Amino acid sequence: MKKVYLTLIALLAVISASAQGWPANYNGVMLQGFSWNAYEAAQWKALEAQTTEFKGFIDLVWVPQSGKCAETVQVMGYKPYYYFNHNSSFGTEDELRSMIKTFKKNGIGTIADVVINHRNTEGWFTFPAETYKGVTYQMLSTDICKNDDGGKTLTQANKENVNLSINNDEGDDFGDCRDLDHKSANVQKVVKAYLKFLKEDLGYEGFRYDMVKGFAASHVGDYNTATGIQFSVGEYWDGVGNIKNWINNTGKKSGAFDFPFHYNMTNAIKYNDWRKLNEASLMSDASYRRYAITFVENHDIQVREDKSNEGSKDPIPTAYIPAANAFMIAMPGTPCIFQPHWKAYEHELKSMIEARKLVGITNTSSYSNYASNAQYFANAINGTNSRKLLVVVGIPSKMTTPSKTEYTRILSGKNYMYYLSNNSETAWADKASGTYEEGFKTTLTAVSKNSNAKLVYTTNGSDPTASSTQATSGTSINISSSCTLKVGLLINGTVSGIRTYNYSIKRFEPYNITVYVNTDAVNWKKVNFHFWSNINVKTDWPGTPITQTKMIDGKKWYYKDFTITQKDGSIGFVFCEPDATGKKAKTQSLDITGVNSTIFVKVGPGMSGGKYVVTNVTKEVNTGIDQPIIENTGKNVNNAWYTLSGMKMNQKPNQAGIYIHHGKKVVIK
Repeated sequence: MKKVYLTLIALLAVISASAQGWPANYNGVMLQGFSWNAYEAAQWKALEAQTTEFKGFIDLVWVPQSGKCAETVQVMGYKPYYYFNHNSSFGTEDELRSMIKTFKKNGIGTIADVVINHRNTEGWFTFPAETYKGVTYQMLSTDICKNDDGGKTLTQANKENVNLSINNDEGDDFGDCRDLDHKSANVQKVVKAYLKFLKEDLGYEGFRYDMVKGFAASHVGDYNTATGIQFSVGEYWDGVGNIKNWINNTGKKSGAFDFPFHYNMTNAIKYNDWRKLNEASLMSDASYRRYAITFVENHDIQVREDKSNEGSKDPIPTAYIPAANAFMIAMPGTPCIFQPHWKAYEHELKSMIEARKLVGITNTSSYSNYASNAQYFANAINGTNSRKLLVVVGIPSKMTTPSKTEYTRILSGKNYMYYLSNNSETAWADKASGTYEEGFKTTLTAVSKNSNAKLVYTTNGSDPTASSTQATSGTSINISSSCTLKVGLLINGTVSGIRTYNYSIKRFEPYNITVYVNTDAVNWKKVNFHFWSNINVKTDWPGTPITQTKMIDGKKWYYKDFTITQKDGSIGFVFCEPDATGKKAKTQSLDITGVNSTIFVKVGPGMSGGKYVVTNVTKEVNTGIDQPIIENTGKNVNNAWYTLSGMKMNQKPNQAGIYIHHGKKVVIK
């Protein structure tokens, strides 16, 4: 009986620990999968398409607030309206579910952006009523803090004879939305139901709490306990001491972004004094680094085109972005990489992450300072099995090279270097696994206490043996086609420390897409396409008139062809009916973004905010097409070839498949 009791106690302890704030000894790396107003790059489909590139490197992806907002234009989600409707500026709820599911299958967790300090309303006081699993959830005017919006809300409430909460705001005020009273039982009921929906229904594995300075930290602890969430990070924008106090007040049931870490990095660069990296941060305190989510930049700090964050922006100069990330990825805490940095330096960052994971660095690892002066800074981070990673940032050329008997350099870049302790006894290639657009060279390195260690490698996926191709440490080899590189140490005829690199060479080739629009439901007589993109394709409002049409399945489709000219290229659209002058729109649709393949959409009949909804019906058209596609050219014969989705081919296709030709389905084998 005693044994059973002790086992039960141990099990409860494990369960309790797993739900506390952020896991201890966690070796994962997080990606902030969005930046400000970059809607195309943060589309659920676009993120899901990168799963293969994330796998093995990125363990958590923090995505934008995914609930539907009251606004009908592109919005980042920080004025939330719906809790249980997740059709947003970043895609449909089905696309969101698909992304989360795909991530999970590949060992990647998704972090929800949770905005519960405030909530948008219709008018001043009306929150939406939402029914989920037979229960209707609705916040009331009495759930709004009494002193909301600097007293403006109370003034309006008195005018409309509306009651507010008896409680004042527990923290900072947020303008333009109603600040929620988290002491309210109803607020707690709705928020807990919402968070359980995120975790148990949508499949999120963690929460990023926005603006936690706006309400008491204890509520975060309560919400996390109620949901049993494993990963939680709060945006508490402040100094070290106050962040620690906030973590303590959650019951240590949440981690926090390490803003001091960011500012130490910016100050080191700004003042040309790398010693500032040794100043206090959440990560630097062994008692709190478990809860430290470190970052170089985020969506609030980046430079915005609209200059809307002049007071808070504090960007890292471009020349120092690789070095700043190199330092962050090497150090304990949980590194959070900013999406624009990932897109610009993906392969370089992957190699840094690979080094981190090879050494066995976690969020609770210890470290020691190796060198510190104004020109450069170096820390030695302790991993597992006595392995160490030495990171040098600043002006590495000014630094005395570490003893070759102790460390071997494995990576170097603009203003940084990585050294691996020789007791790691491993081979190394300085180009990480992944997809490359062209061939490249990778440098092979032997990391060993044995100075006579050589390298052996293969490029066909087989394990290298003593008879495989040999190379000395520092040899660069050409990778000109897709392959699996395996490289190992060769010491006294024995091969060990084998590492595997999967390289895919896929050169981007521009391709054509067609956008089809049906307006039968809204009875538009004319149609304009207004579009914008990251491929230098755009129109001025209200767009360009489209007169080309096709009859597909007895329905009239307006269409326009586009060419995607770059990797990750996409186009956003608004469709409208122009007025008689052609200079204004009589009516228009909502936005549709992230279009990078042939698509069929219908406009209306539903509306939101005075604009017609746009429904993607591509799957329906793809599976239901039985009639020939006829171009409105006045000709009786159409010699063109089409895909089943209606996309016109430049010539007779040479790939196997089913196509439309002369009004009939043709199978090419």
